[in-house]
Amino acid sequence: MQHRVISLIASATEIVAALGYEDTLVGRSHECDFPAIVERLPVCSEPRIDVSGTSLEIDEAVKGAVREVLSVYSVFKDELERLQPTVIVTQTQCEVCAVNLKDVKAAVCELVNSNPQIVACEPMDLPDVWTDIKNVAIALDDPAAGDRLNAELQRRLEVIRTQYQNVEHRQTVACIEWIEPIMIAGNWVPKLVRIAGGEAVMAEDGKHSPYQSWDDLVDIDPDVIAIMPCGFDIPRTIKELHLLMDHPQWNDLSAVKNGRVYVTDGNQFFNRPGPRVVESAEILVEILYGKTERHHHNAGWLRLDEC
Repeated sequence: MQHRVISLIASATEIVAALGYEDTLVGRSHECDFPAIVERLPVCSEPRIDVSGTSLEIDEAVKGAVREVLSVYSVFKDELERLQPTVIVTQTQCEVCAVNLKDVKAAVCELVNSNPQIVACEPMDLPDVWTDIKNVAIALDDPAAGDRLNAELQRRLEVIRTQYQNVEHRQTVACIEWIEPIMIAGNWVPKLVRIAGGEAVMAEDGKHSPYQSWDDLVDIDPDVIAIMPCGFDIPRTIKELHLLMDHPQWNDLSAVKNGRVYVTDGNQFFNRPGPRVVESAEILVEILYGKTERHHHNAGWLRLDEC
């Protein structure tokens, strides 16, 4: 059977493509943009809040929607009906990050006549990414493709881990996932930092990204700061850097004094728990160990003084 897949989360779109089933995709979320060819697909969702504002404005809008028990995103039910999917991929990890499971179920129950299978990704930690890949492959009736992809991704990460597991001094790294208020990247990111030979601070494996105060950041005083706001590319992040740099405690940080602050493309890499977690680890290696080849420089990361 030729499947018809709608992916409502960017990382899942990348998973479907990496499994070799890009041609089964018939619809996507408003955020799905990789591989580039998927941008030709019909869009099946949109945000209910204004995502063009500042970090603080977006944070307040999201919190307001959650308080009012509103979904942050809406699903185009008529488009789902028109596209007649056999598989819909969504997520349960974060109601802020992408269309959630309950909204998909509501749309499917109301309109879709094709009785699609719903696959809900739940990537809290790095091993969960492998589980999500496996589950998507099973839904596509090709579990072997999932096994092959997982084996290759894990092999590449193991090469990195082995190379940097015995570094003499593990640099401490604060991964800033939101600028105002400050959030530190949790979930799979601390493990990626460790694989790359660093030590993530202020967040834990498998737990949601926590809010942190400026006082806490100054007290911990990480060796390196990697800025990776959720959903922001490098140009969008650069526009908001003044929110950090104008803060009176910014210049107290060792990473600032030593020129060890980096801006990354959080949207394309660190915020997407899919095949490009490997590239995310590679970016961290390039940041931490500048003598390595810089394959992702410019596209994936910049030093602050290059912005």
